[in-house]
Amino acid sequence: MDISLICRLFETLPRQGPGNDESTARAFALIPDLPENPEVLDIGCGSGMQTLALARICPGARITAVDVHPPVLAALETRAREAGVADRIRTVQASMDDLPLEKNFFDLIWAEGSIFIIGFEKGLSYWKQFLKEGGYMAVSESAWFTADPSPEAEAFWAEVYPAIRTEEEYRAVIAAYGLDLVASFRLPEAAWLEEYYRPLETRLDEFAAEYADNPDAMDLVEMTRREIAVYREHSADYGYVFFVMRG
Repeated sequence: MDISLICRLFETLPRQGPGNDESTARAFALIPDLPENPEVLDIGCGSGMQTLALARICPGARITAVDVHPPVLAALETRAREAGVADRIRTVQASMDDLPLEKNFFDLIWAEGSIFIIGFEKGLSYWKQFLKEGGYMAVSESAWFTADPSPEAEAFWAEVYPAIRTEEEYRAVIAAYGLDLVASFRLPEAAWLEEYYRPLETRLDEFAAEYADNPDAMDLVEMTRREIAVYREHSADYGYVFFVMRG
């Protein structure tokens, strides 16, 4: 699939993956002790809805927001200025597996719906070097909610992300990489249907009209519509889980 097409489809969305401000706040509230002015690293920030939520929740935070795609960083910068928090948010264009940042520097690493890009194990093992000793990491990742998912859901995930695991399996990975699990919780369906899929469906119609003569674009539209349909039918089988960990 042409990565540029994927970027064009998703770059104008409010969110590039499932999530909502309530879940961001809930995950942040699970962190028991941060400095008054913590250094926060938001990896795979996209257009930054969670970045802005973190800035509101923690007025003393200094946030470094990283993404590889310039248009979403530009959107975040605009939103930060409009929200009056631009002085506390620094954007960095970089790949999440090659971060040009100081090691042992951040009090909190945040990654909503982005760790799948490099994989759960690699994300934890690579990113933890940027944490201060005793710092925290909070990530959301797709997970099975059952050991016996429906054939349709299982076939879909085998195609798009075969690395999906159960919550228990993720907990074992967290322990194996020397992190302590503070808490975890499942994102509500509204984080998918209202905050992510509703604007995505509107965007799909626009995108399909714009790229009607592009077979690759039409394949992307079909695949994305299938994703939405599978979730609506089988949301009891899987979803996103927020994991809050300490290094």
